[in-house]
Amino acid sequence: MNGEATTVPRNIWRFEALLYTSLLLDALSGAFQTLPDDLSETSASIASLVNALLILGFVFLVNLAARRRQGWARMVLLGALALSVVSLAGEMATNGGVLASGIELLSSALTAAGLYFSFTGDARGWFDPPRV
Repeated sequence: MNGEATTVPRNIWRFEALLYTSLLLDALSGAFQTLPDDLSETSASIASLVNALLILGFVFLVNLAARRRQGWARMVLLGALALSVVSLAGEMATNGGVLASGIELLSSALTAAGLYFSFTGDARGWFDPPRV
């Protein structure tokens, strides 16, 4: 970096805000998630830790994409969204429209909207390598 301040495009701000909102929703939903009764306390703790680490990993990826202009991070987020949608479709087919599925559906919609903004409008050139 040469120390010059770079103006972040409006669509990248939207991308960042929507994805952080989605991750906040995921964190809140994970905090109030009920685990099966037959799950040991150790297993429940490990599941909560893995959930927290995944959310922190996604926060890191959003930061890489929005602030460090890393296009590969945006693609990883897109792949994670695709896996999340497949998982959510299976969960809704099995359990029906329970509240947790609704929250996950809202989170996925926020992520999809944010990723849409990262590919459109003034965000198009954001991930291109700088020209020398």
